[in-house]
Amino acid sequence: MASDLLTIGAAGAKAARAALDVTAHNIANASTEGYVRRSARLDELAGRGAFPYMADISLSGARVGSIHRNADAFRQAEVRRTASDLTRSDAELAALRTVEAALDDTAVYDSIVEFEAALQQLANDPVDPALRAVTLARADAMAGKFNIAAETLDAAAAGMQFDATAGVTRANEVGAELARVNVNLARAVNGTTDKAALLDRRDMLLAQLSEHANTATDFAADGTVTVRLGGAAGPVFVAGDDAGTLSLTIAADDTIAFAVNGAAVDVTGGKLAGAQAGLVANDTFRTRLNTLADNIAATVNAAQGAGADLTGAGGQPMFTGTGAAGFSMALTDGGQIAAAAAGSPANSRDGTNLAALRQAIGTLDPAGDMNLLLFDVSAVVSARTLTNEALGSIASSARIVLQQQAGVDLDTEAANLIRFQQAFQASSRAMQVASDLFDTLLGIR
Repeated sequence: MASDLLTIGAAGAKAARAALDVTAHNIANASTEGYVRRSARLDELAGRGAFPYMADISLSGARVGSIHRNADAFRQAEVRRTASDLTRSDAELAALRTVEAALDDTAVYDSIVEFEAALQQLANDPVDPALRAVTLARADAMAGKFNIAAETLDAAAAGMQFDATAGVTRANEVGAELARVNVNLARAVNGTTDKAALLDRRDMLLAQLSEHANTATDFAADGTVTVRLGGAAGPVFVAGDDAGTLSLTIAADDTIAFAVNGAAVDVTGGKLAGAQAGLVANDTFRTRLNTLADNIAATVNAAQGAGADLTGAGGQPMFTGTGAAGFSMALTDGGQIAAAAAGSPANSRDGTNLAALRQAIGTLDPAGDMNLLLFDVSAVVSARTLTNEALGSIASSARIVLQQQAGVDLDTEAANLIRFQQAFQASSRAMQVASDLFDTLLGIR
């Protein structure tokens, strides 16, 4: 009996010490990124009875069966999905705000209004050199504002492309690391601390990858993972020890597309999708700005060609170039403004052609078009902001739920320290009792 009691006490002490080690490990890694709480699973230990009860089964204490990770695959997948949606929204919203700033802060609308006002003032005295100079200066300033807006949009597009390129590079690095983790997982023994650490690393890499692109995962029994980019229908990115190559191509309109090992992939989540959506929006609004610049140039130049300037010569184009970036002033002197009707003599006070120009601009309504452009950008930003806030709340809730289940709670671990310490002390006491009984038996004469 004393021998059995000693075995049971020793086994219990070993199991309690292992549980204490796991608890201490949890506390030490409470702030470690990607760490999932461990728990020691204790199993009953049984052995054959001693003489004269060789056929009996006697209890022999407890042992640590395995080190268990408190991870929930569904909750982890939900965190990855919501994080992918949120990072896509963040990137797209940042891009849209840049576009909004490019169009609003450059004061293109104000410059158009000032140009129209200068034409109206010139109608009061078509031969006044000061008014002509002011009109020409306002026209030149308007062209300059268009140029600045175009340059800002181009710079924004370049920034988004740079971020997307960096994201592709990082996604490839994560994919390669996942393939290496797969190799180690296939070799690791289930239930060991090494296996648990590898699983933590795998899950953290999957979370990082989902921030760049939406993924679909398939887990094998040994913990290895197969990853597809772009969802369940997307191409395989990681399988076993093989990692694919994600690539990026830039189109002539500055928009981007992605491929895995040459196969096109439709990325709908993560920063890459946000950059892609931002570049599409940038191109859309830049096209509208280009169209507006071309329409102003065509309208003003057509009116110029139908009239006569201050010298009586036929009117010349006021603007040259195409698009907002190429929009520039062609006239060099205020006297070249064709305010008079064609065939009018030099220094004519006739403002017939100027009136026609003002009417044509009024019909075109460039200020209204620019105002609508600004309104559309602002409306999209407002809508995306609301969506972003909602996605942020959803992602935060998913993280909190996972943290409650898989994270380290120091209060719980403190309670476990006391519980396992008491178990260790009790097992030690059992061994002491066994030792005392054995000494008593030896002392019998």
